Amino acid sequence: MTEKLTGEDKLKDKGDDFYELLITAHEGLEYDESVALNARLVLILANEIGDIEVLAAALRTATDK
Repeated sequence: MTEKLTGEDKLKDKGDDFYELLITAHEGLEYDESVALNARLVLILANEIGDIEVLAAALRTATDK
């Protein structure tokens, strides 16, 4: 895992529950609305994490191809 990211499964057996909540939140949205929802969610979660080094590591991991 990239430095500052543990890769630990913190959702444990609740991963599917979160996925269902996420999919439900997107139901009925137009593409642009869905993209805006994702952007808001990313910013909210980034604020909750609050550690720029962790966020930078997450961005590096997400953009690795």
